[in-house]
Amino acid sequence: LDLDASDEQLQSPILYCSGKQATATRDYNVPGKDLKPLFDTIIDYIPAPEGDENGELQLLVSAIDYNEYVGRIGIGRIERGKVDMAKEVVVCDYHSGISPYKSKIVNLFQIEGLKRVPVENAMVGDIVCFSGIENITIGNTICSPAKIEPVPFVKIGEPTIEMNFCVNDSPFAGKEGKFVTSRHLRERLFKELLKDVSLRVYQTETPDTFKVCGRGEMHLSILIETMRREGYEFGVSTPKVIFKDIDGVKCEPMEQLFIDVPTDCVGSVMERMGVRKGELVTMNPQGSRIRMEFKVPARGLFGFKNEFLTDTKGEGVMNQLFAGYAPYKGPIPRRFTGSLIAYETGEAATYGLFNAQDRGVLFIDPQTPVYEGMVVGMSPKNEDIRVNVCKRKHVTNMRAAGSDEALRLNTPRKFSLEEAIEFLNDDEMLEVTPKNIRIRKIILSGAERLKLAYGGKNA
Repeated sequence: LDLDASDEQLQSPILYCSGKQATATRDYNVPGKDLKPLFDTIIDYIPAPEGDENGELQLLVSAIDYNEYVGRIGIGRIERGKVDMAKEVVVCDYHSGISPYKSKIVNLFQIEGLKRVPVENAMVGDIVCFSGIENITIGNTICSPAKIEPVPFVKIGEPTIEMNFCVNDSPFAGKEGKFVTSRHLRERLFKELLKDVSLRVYQTETPDTFKVCGRGEMHLSILIETMRREGYEFGVSTPKVIFKDIDGVKCEPMEQLFIDVPTDCVGSVMERMGVRKGELVTMNPQGSRIRMEFKVPARGLFGFKNEFLTDTKGEGVMNQLFAGYAPYKGPIPRRFTGSLIAYETGEAATYGLFNAQDRGVLFIDPQTPVYEGMVVGMSPKNEDIRVNVCKRKHVTNMRAAGSDEALRLNTPRKFSLEEAIEFLNDDEMLEVTPKNIRIRKIILSGAERLKLAYGGKNA
């Protein structure tokens, strides 16, 4: 009832699966051996794709890939007819208005398991991969020359968020990554453009910094995590929205936010949305839950996800959809807390961390290498505090060197990549390496930050 499920959904088959063990079973008391019950259920329960196998070819490109040998690869399902390798086809598009042009499919593949298997032809309902058509992109329709009919699809939105990707310049630069230079970073980012049509990459005035634009924090987070796993080491800035000037008015991207929460959490969520300039559009009860729709600036959702999950005790569900541009809504506070910043470069000690934990929540464990300007914790006040986490208790004739073991530290807060990006303040950036994620100040030197902060007052 809470999920507002229909009778048909309640009568669907139930299986008990384990992704870690790769097993599925229909009986909870009988351990699964493999995923065969899941595949059998999909075949029996899900209807086969429908379409006219005798009609003229119609294939919508739903994804793209890239291979250094064959170039850009189109991926899609055949909506009608069949496709043959080395046969002439026509490429058209429902939205872009490009003139249809003729081309030829050079290579044709179908997916079997985790491999792409070459085939000579494929029928309606098959998902195929093909190459040979230059500049193929998502949304293009591959048709037979005898009947040119583009398939309608949802238009891909333009980027709304931008971040700066730069070469890592921290004291630990080059120690953990395999690809660390600006040349490596540039080649990897521009290579991503070949298979991600909603991404934009621009060279900035600084040769080692690139502006990367995407559809949201999650979009760019996936790119960052992928590059990290590939061995790249780099830094990323705080995400910012892309403003537009429409008829002389400064406009910003808006998001349509759908929230589903328990009834007792409505007040806290609406309070959060009010601070973030969110406007309530609709609110409907669904059993013991409330479903709300907001229209909120995209920048108002920075850092909201973690607060939302905390306020709803993990029971809240949120989804968002791009809602166009609207006039600028005014300033929105990004964060209401400050940072605990490492005072010097060294190794975090238990004694130093014990004294620092009274100032806020720590992010690191003892023996963690730190450097000046690195963010090691969160201050409850809206100001930054420098702490000496490398400080050790001096050995005297009155104390034993091992007395640090008696000190008890609070459990440090650990960030995922998405949480770390959400935490960033305007004067902070994220150091990303294959082994670690470190939050740091853009200007590492404490003296330089003070000069910058008070320079205007002294002038």
